[in-house]
Amino acid sequence: MAFGNQAGRRSLFGGTKLKKRAGSGSRSFKARAGRDSLLKMKKIRVHSQQHLTKSLLFVVLGAELFALACGGSSQTHAAAPQGVPVKVETVQAVPVLNSTEYVATLKSRDAAIVMPEVEGKITQIYVHSGERVTPGTPLMQIDPLKQEATVTSQESSSAAQQANLEYAKEQYKRTSGLYAAGVVSKQDLDQAKSALDMAQAQLNSLQAQLREQQVQLHYYKVVAPTAGVVGDIPVRVGDRVTTSTQLTTVDHSGGLEAYIYVPVERAPELKMGLPVRIVDAAGNQIDQSKITFISPQVDNTTQTLLVKAQIDHPKTALRNAQFIRAQIIWGSQTAPVVPVLAVSRVGGQYFAFFAEQQDGKTVARQRPLRVGDIVGNNYVVLGGVKTGDKVVVSGTQFLVDGVPILPQG
Repeated sequence: MAFGNQAGRRSLFGGTKLKKRAGSGSRSFKARAGRDSLLKMKKIRVHSQQHLTKSLLFVVLGAELFALACGGSSQTHAAAPQGVPVKVETVQAVPVLNSTEYVATLKSRDAAIVMPEVEGKITQIYVHSGERVTPGTPLMQIDPLKQEATVTSQESSSAAQQANLEYAKEQYKRTSGLYAAGVVSKQDLDQAKSALDMAQAQLNSLQAQLREQQVQLHYYKVVAPTAGVVGDIPVRVGDRVTTSTQLTTVDHSGGLEAYIYVPVERAPELKMGLPVRIVDAAGNQIDQSKITFISPQVDNTTQTLLVKAQIDHPKTALRNAQFIRAQIIWGSQTAPVVPVLAVSRVGGQYFAFFAEQQDGKTVARQRPLRVGDIVGNNYVVLGGVKTGDKVVVSGTQFLVDGVPILPQG
């Protein structure tokens, strides 16, 4: 590098002497060339120093990393534990309920759907939704003018027929007197009697029609069929209703029935009196009942049997037409249980790790399980485990079959 600098200086000085001898244009050009050469050599020197510094840094870092790696490996090897620390629990057999949960529908035994008996336009609504009523309380009025006219016409016809009957009676009375005196024949008497009977029959028919129309007139005022609370009123004044229009409902706070649809495969196990638990979404019991009805027929579309369970004193949280969870208790049994957290599922098969002794040390062994329902936070195990086994309940994500473990807990 020193030789290069001296050569650069000599070149620079030589260039200067040439500039003095040459003309002004030649001297300036050679001076610029000398400066460019000097700057280029300085850059080369700086780049060489930086490259040397980086090389030395990489060598030092590599040596330090190698030393750390060798020291850490030896320390890790020296402090390596004899097994994976895990927590285990002893499998115990507990009494469990053999139950199946179904989605059921609540229906009230004391709820009435109010529908009109006649057609017409609503002219007045007497009640509001949520109002408590008694039997016979007027709910709505349907326009009765046409029916009132029909009743009036029937009353007039009955009155006219009543007059005809009175005349037939008088006629028969006179004919009977003349027949007794021998003035008229027996045929005349029979005709008078026939006319009297016909008038009486016509009057009876008209009176029956009048009563029918009067009863029909009563239907134009809709009344509460039972005591209870008025439900939603979807119709308004001025709406035309028919006999298929739902006007409102009247619900009585009485008993409810849970409608449970059980698959036909469980039909042989169904019997009257089986316990039924009504539970919420968390599995907590809301109410308890028993089977009070089993349908003798199978639903052709769903292949299920309708089962009913009465709820005589429903909780305030239960409502008519509500979907609920109903558990049918088929029986009880004693079975081993394992925590849900200890069970893993691979390819549709359930597995769990168990602590076992092998060659004087404890290892983790993975076993397939046949599990049943979940009771609380535990699986009911139907096969693959027995009472007294040690099941691993924590650290299972770090285990493989046969790895040494350090049981805790």
